[in-house]
Amino acid sequence: MSLADLLTSDRKTIFLDGAMGTQLGHAGLEMGGQNDVTHPEAVQAVHERYAATGIDLLITNTLTMSRVSLEAHKVGVDVREVNLAGARLARAAAREGQYVLGDISSTGKMLKPLGTLEEEDARATFAEQAAILAEGGVDGFIIETMFSLKEALSALCAVRETSDLPIIASIAFNTVANGGRTVMGNTAKECAEALTEAGASVVGANCGGLDPLEMAEVIAMMREATTLPLIAQPNAGKARLVDKQAVYDMTPEDFAAGVLECVRAGARLVGGCCGTSPEHIRTMVELVGQAAV
Repeated sequence: MSLADLLTSDRKTIFLDGAMGTQLGHAGLEMGGQNDVTHPEAVQAVHERYAATGIDLLITNTLTMSRVSLEAHKVGVDVREVNLAGARLARAAAREGQYVLGDISSTGKMLKPLGTLEEEDARATFAEQAAILAEGGVDGFIIETMFSLKEALSALCAVRETSDLPIIASIAFNTVANGGRTVMGNTAKECAEALTEAGASVVGANCGGLDPLEMAEVIAMMREATTLPLIAQPNAGKARLVDKQAVYDMTPEDFAAGVLECVRAGARLVGGCCGTSPEHIRTMVELVGQAAV
């Protein structure tokens, strides 16, 4: 069965993994996809811990590994090498029946006219990364932690032109007020409608400034705007600064309870973002799997 078959099957809930960056941070490493090349054993170990929780989808550690992002942040790895490595590590950790999503996110630059990045350059960098991840054997793509709908659409169109594999498009919302808003002012309804029209296979929300219960509210708004499957990947609560470091301290039990509310609001795909751990995901799988939703 392909990932496309899974998404169109009668499965009630499809489970994704949790945070990679904060897990690598706990291991004493700098967060980021460069670890696919510099510390592959650590990355694979995190993937394997998530794979053991009973999830369906593993996400590659390639969130910001596009050419534009690598060059802008002076990350000393090759775009092709790091994305192939990211796909390989996730694939090696995946168990029978588990699928791998190639992870793509913002370039870290704003598109013109608000920023300096030409849209054609953004599309080129997204298409390049998608092609490499597809070569590496991913089963589909997740475009996530997008703060700008315009950039999300640029990425979605570029990936869709590059591959016919399923594409999940997930937006980071900053507030539930005024229809659910990104930092750029895009509403949940606007995002759901635009991403649906642009050809996404799944749309939804991840990361941002929301806790799991607030994300459930945004999911409910998106449910009214699209018939596509919805994804919710909340953080382990809201970050607080401790010694200039973001700390997420929501317990696995409270996180899972919040994700269950996301499912009740209409999410079919659920996982975790910043601050979540294999224990958060295991608890989520157990609670949501047992609930009659």
